[in-house]
Amino acid sequence: MNLKAQENKPKGKITAYTFGDYYYKILADTGFAKLKDVANPGEQGMNGFKIRRIYFTYDYDISEKFVARFRLEADEAALTSNGKTGVFVKDAYLTWKDIFKGSDFTFGIQPTPAYEISESVWGNRFLEKTIMDLRGIVSSRDLAVSLKGKITEKFGLKYWLMFGNGSGNSPESDKYKRLYAHLSLSPINNLTITLYSDIRFRPEIKDPADTIAPVGTLPNNAQTSGIFIGFKEKDKYMIGGEAFIVNLDNGVVSGMSVRDKITFGYSVFAQYWFNPKFSLVARFDGFDPDQDVSATGDSRTFSIFGISYKLNDKVIISPNVVYETYEAKTGWEIKPSLTGRFTVFYNF
Repeated sequence: MNLKAQENKPKGKITAYTFGDYYYKILADTGFAKLKDVANPGEQGMNGFKIRRIYFTYDYDISEKFVARFRLEADEAALTSNGKTGVFVKDAYLTWKDIFKGSDFTFGIQPTPAYEISESVWGNRFLEKTIMDLRGIVSSRDLAVSLKGKITEKFGLKYWLMFGNGSGNSPESDKYKRLYAHLSLSPINNLTITLYSDIRFRPEIKDPADTIAPVGTLPNNAQTSGIFIGFKEKDKYMIGGEAFIVNLDNGVVSGMSVRDKITFGYSVFAQYWFNPKFSLVARFDGFDPDQDVSATGDSRTFSIFGISYKLNDKVIISPNVVYETYEAKTGWEIKPSLTGRFTVFYNF
């Protein structure tokens, strides 16, 4: 067989990873169940072993031009009808490489552009999702078509465009779609900067101030914008920060009045390696679901502090703590939430 034939011969690869914890809820408010937008739920004293994610992935190189991925995910957040850990399709896509020079075309259930890069710099998904994923701002997946590639070699300028259902891993249930755009650049080695934006088209809402039939309508689309800056030198140190803002047109209706809903969040994180096996990691997030002065008692802070130790290249253990605080509500001072965990991550 000649070299060209060997290169075009189909070949596949199976990979997988799993992470989970033993956790203990050290502190939680007695009214914890009433709170919304909680990152780390559970009543005080709750403890146990938990699998937070299992991935099973099959990558198949159909030819030099076409590659495919099929991935299943299981976690305790998605349960079957009888309460057991559920399994669902995470990825199912085909990529046409170099559909034109420097750009790839992908169709299927695939990653969205929102935080693919920030998550790779963060590098500690086994501890927690990045902020836009954690707070449900943008789904990590969508059934979509996308184009991604290089704009110029200088500064490593790249683009990523996607048009999808906006329904995550769920089947489409309406006619409204989501349009994503992403730019990344690397002006110097190890430094990455990204700019992200999307618009989620939504059905219009009734205008409460219009009482004469036929009742008028108001737009209710959502626009998300984000920025990320990260610097990472392998097995030495990492630092990153990202921020996002979401504007939901006419997102809050109160009686006859209507206003936009502005959601804001930011995250800063760092990691320092004392040697290739042992590192310290820390992260701090701020999140405000509604920035209007009339919206009180809804903002959150979220922190992670941990030790990461590589038993080998494919197994990591991490003692860590997760700490979340809550803005006080009228007549209710909300205690922080504190959880201790011993996390195990492995892949093959």
